Amino acid sequence: MHKGGEMHGQTIKRVGTVVAAGLVLLGLWGSFRGGSSHRALAQPEPVNVQTRPQQTAVIDAKLIEANTGFSFKLFSEILQQDGGKNVFVSPSSVAIALAMTYTGASGDTRKAMAKALELQGMDLPDINQAYADLKTTLETADPEVQLNIANSLWARQGIAFKRDFLQVNREFYDAEITDLDFSDPASVGKINNWVQQKTNGKINQVIDQLQPSDILFLINAIYFKGKWTDEFDKNQTEDRPFYLTDGSQKNHPLMRQWGNYRYYETDQFQAVSLPYSQKRLSLYVFLPREDSNLDRFYQQLNAENWQQWMSQFRNRDGSIGLPRFKMEYEIGLNPALTALGMGVAFDPNRADFTAMSDVNPSINAVKHKTFVEVNEEGTEAAAVTVIGTRSMSAPISSESPFEMIVDRPFFCAIRDNRTGTLLFLGSISNPQS
Repeated sequence: MHKGGEMHGQTIKRVGTVVAAGLVLLGLWGSFRGGSSHRALAQPEPVNVQTRPQQTAVIDAKLIEANTGFSFKLFSEILQQDGGKNVFVSPSSVAIALAMTYTGASGDTRKAMAKALELQGMDLPDINQAYADLKTTLETADPEVQLNIANSLWARQGIAFKRDFLQVNREFYDAEITDLDFSDPASVGKINNWVQQKTNGKINQVIDQLQPSDILFLINAIYFKGKWTDEFDKNQTEDRPFYLTDGSQKNHPLMRQWGNYRYYETDQFQAVSLPYSQKRLSLYVFLPREDSNLDRFYQQLNAENWQQWMSQFRNRDGSIGLPRFKMEYEIGLNPALTALGMGVAFDPNRADFTAMSDVNPSINAVKHKTFVEVNEEGTEAAAVTVIGTRSMSAPISSESPFEMIVDRPFFCAIRDNRTGTLLFLGSISNPQS
């Protein structure tokens, strides 16, 4: 985003979209414990679910703090697994999908998941209410931004699930709950079609086939459609060298723009906030200095530093150059989540999800899949998280204008500026168009 001339008197606004979806798979493997539970689509009856009045304006700061901590811990583990590659993930999608699963956890499994998700010290009713409030405020963040969060549960016919578990997901996560004949090949298409619709066609397939051990799929989908506050002029885009980590370079389209931005710099990096629409949501771009690199930057990237950096952004005139890029990304998250302390949830001998079902599920696999495209019109992205389980029993600055040419590997994030929610995090080492 680097524009070498003066800004046009009137800026045309164009539309960009961001999509995220998280999918949680719960699989059955082993024998039933027996006991009392209920069919997934039992008729609604009075249930003993703790509730509290809806909060329409105040979002629980503890949840935002927890999600921020989880986001950067997860991102760090993913970089250890896929470092050097282009990485793009939606920590919000993963967190919501895991939160829905967390409502069915008990004992040591609940404690381990709370540790991984940074939810220690929060009661389950407060967590659920906070997520309900966050969903409401994000979806109404900006009248010119479409931001929808959809959740669903897909249950194997004949498997009994606890009524409280289902009711909590209905009430607080607004989850659609559907009974499916998992032996019917058409069921795969029904689940994939739901994800495709909720992600505006950016994610077409999250399940290849259903296994005999699968009992439940919990899915989160986030769809965002916004406008850059100021469009990038396509006539200003030109091929420029992009310098890769190995020292080589390639020509790549670089978008250019000049204006007044929220900006921050240190001796280690430059950072800019590129807002959508009414500036409630922004794309943040962090560029390590030429004598540094992303690896050094990631050594500093944590929740505490992030909050400090966010407080330092100030309005400043400057010029931006940002590469167009487009990518798809997919990763299994079992290793990352195990490293964060929730390995017990994957152990069929130790996992305790008895608050979900008496068949005692355990998590089998967690899969995350994303799509992103950044261009002159905006940003378009998609993400899918798959968790499989099995069971056994300020004013304008007077500083001189800055220049920020993103012609080497960089970090980016899409953030809700009011709540601090991190919708997407990306590490772009080799942009593709």
